[in-house]
Amino acid sequence: MTEQAKVPAIRFAGFTDPWEQRKLGEIVSIGAGAPPSAFSAGNFLYVKVDDLNESSHFQFDSAQRVDANTAVKPIRKGSIIFAKRGAAILGNKVRVLGKTAYIDTNMMALEPRGVDADFLWLFINQTGLYRIADTSTIPQINNKHIEPYPVDIPNMAEQQAIGTFFSRLDDLITLHQRKYDKLVILKKSMLEKMFPKDGESVPEIRFAGFTDPWEQRKLGEIADKVTEKNLDGNITEVLTNSAEYGVINQTEFFDHAVAKESNIAGYYVIAPGDFVYNPRISATAPVGPIRRNTLGIHGVMSPLYTVFRLTDAVDGTYLSHFFKTNGWHGFMKLEGNSGARSDRFSIGDATFFEMPIPVPSSSEQHAIGSFFSRLDDLITLHQRKLELLQNIKKSLLDKMFV
Repeated sequence: MTEQAKVPAIRFAGFTDPWEQRKLGEIVSIGAGAPPSAFSAGNFLYVKVDDLNESSHFQFDSAQRVDANTAVKPIRKGSIIFAKRGAAILGNKVRVLGKTAYIDTNMMALEPRGVDADFLWLFINQTGLYRIADTSTIPQINNKHIEPYPVDIPNMAEQQAIGTFFSRLDDLITLHQRKYDKLVILKKSMLEKMFPKDGESVPEIRFAGFTDPWEQRKLGEIADKVTEKNLDGNITEVLTNSAEYGVINQTEFFDHAVAKESNIAGYYVIAPGDFVYNPRISATAPVGPIRRNTLGIHGVMSPLYTVFRLTDAVDGTYLSHFFKTNGWHGFMKLEGNSGARSDRFSIGDATFFEMPIPVPSSSEQHAIGSFFSRLDDLITLHQRKLELLQNIKKSLLDKMFV
């Protein structure tokens, strides 16, 4: 029986030849590092394993610079570099040198010979050299692991087409990552500036046309604690409050209800738009999140949580964004620490509902709430685009290599 030709599931048009299997040692020159003591300060990059944490594909910088040393062979631009010793191997941090440099003794370099550097980087990044590392004691990769390692490669033109394609895809992913990061930073900054600071009656930034000072109300003046319990057991959707994701449905989020069915009758009923707070806070997280039920469903919430519902003319969307700031944290820490245990304290309802809430006019509340909701939608959009591109890349890496 003849061996089946090696071809990937997806190829660019015009490429039909089968891929050839080579040994990695046949298509690279293996480079070694030198200790810092071999150099004096200078202008050449001296790349250490920690420097790989500051890059993702190309390595253009390093924390240390050294002078040229004729006794040590520099690693040429375009070489593949990675950790060869220690736990860093398992992180699969493989980079392409963006400029000629020196590397330290805990690293290894592969200089391509007759193989496209971007293609080789993709292959190594996709395969994971940690798979061939000696892990009997301290993980390490040596020449004996590299030289026989099988690599399936097409002709140079197809290598370059694949390398260029994924480089452009990486650029697009990086673009969306930067847009997402900038929006997250913008939101954080605006949350700090569009609500008054402690002791002030107006925020640093306001929409045009709003000039009146903000009023300060107690939470108990604009909201009531929810005490209705699920006594008949008709409501079966068990909700919980996640610091990262807000109010979530236990069954959908964890794929099962964490709460015991026998306890649900004693749980509070939470309606759409209600707010939830965990009053029992550990010493490591002295202020818990306050989140709004935006799931659009009625559910039940453990009595360990404080559930409250707005009663006054305060916009729920506005208030939900106020609780994403840290403007109210100082009050909770101050009030919660009195007489508290060293490892955990509980903030009672009497204290909690005394919390001061800054309240502008209804129209300004609506404007602020709408602004942050649109910003959240934009952040979610870029996050989904980013995740989609990352998933596309993962799928194509699986299908465009043998």
